Amino acid sequence: MRIAFAGTPAFAATALGAILDGGFDVCVVLSQPDRPAGRGQRVQASAVKRLALERGIEVLTPARLRSADADPQLARDLQRLHGAAPDLLVVAAYGLLLPEAVLRLPRGWPMADGADITAINIHASLLPRWRGAAPVVRAIEAGDRHTGISIMEMEKGLDTGPILLMESIEIAEHIHAGALTEQLAQLGGVLIVRALHELAQGCLQRRAQPQEGVLYARKVEKSEAWLDWRAPAQQLADRIRAFDPFPGACGRIAGVDVKFWEAQALPAPGGAIAPGTVFAVGAQGIEVACGLGHLSIKQLQRAGGRRLPVQEFLAGTPIRVGDCWAPPAADGH
Repeated sequence: MRIAFAGTPAFAATALGAILDGGFDVCVVLSQPDRPAGRGQRVQASAVKRLALERGIEVLTPARLRSADADPQLARDLQRLHGAAPDLLVVAAYGLLLPEAVLRLPRGWPMADGADITAINIHASLLPRWRGAAPVVRAIEAGDRHTGISIMEMEKGLDTGPILLMESIEIAEHIHAGALTEQLAQLGGVLIVRALHELAQGCLQRRAQPQEGVLYARKVEKSEAWLDWRAPAQQLADRIRAFDPFPGACGRIAGVDVKFWEAQALPAPGGAIAPGTVFAVGAQGIEVACGLGHLSIKQLQRAGGRRLPVQEFLAGTPIRVGDCWAPPAADGH
């Protein structure tokens, strides 16, 4: 079985590594173009591209996969993809929309029902819940207790294809999106190798996704990061975990922009306190009233600084009882 692989971040590189270590033949890799990254904004290759080059695999990095007639480089990349003659395309967090022509480009491999499959996706949710771009973030933000990996057949719709394999894991109470993504990457690697072995043995089967329970995980925007203190404390604590490492939940106090990295939702303090008001400050936390309950903030970061436990943060940025976190502006800034 000759496999073409399409993916970009570390989540996808974990899957690619598992496929290669499982003894499968990856004949060509698609990944997004090199881009600036990190504090220095130095141009870097994606995690998938780096791994593929280390393993001696050809890598194609088209900026888009449409309008090949007007893009000679894209036309050459698609020709090289076709020339690699893959039987199957495996996709994980690629980041570019794959047109149907690309999904049907592989020669195909027979399933248990005798019909060929040409493209498989590794998706980090329990489909049909959280179809789309940011399933890990949206699951934590929504307070979900479970998530998982869905191995699905790709078709024209957005994450609508039949399920091939699925496995659930619990979302730990205090886990953030970065750590949960790493857990799901490991599970994705295990499941895609299992799926490929079952496919090679002729026993992999499809099942249609349920019609009920569909939710869409829209792309995360920086403007979402600003906390609205009128919301319940548990909802804000979930958002802080969901937006770690990107974009980082934000607030503004005394004209200073701050990111929050760790916080605990607790019952409301006694008495009526306006949401966003600091009512206690100590080495264990900055206590802030919310629309329901209160938030005890444990780890913060000023712009250009590093993440600090609350005691160290307060040494350089004083916050006092009675100070108030500004509400988000109408434009989210």
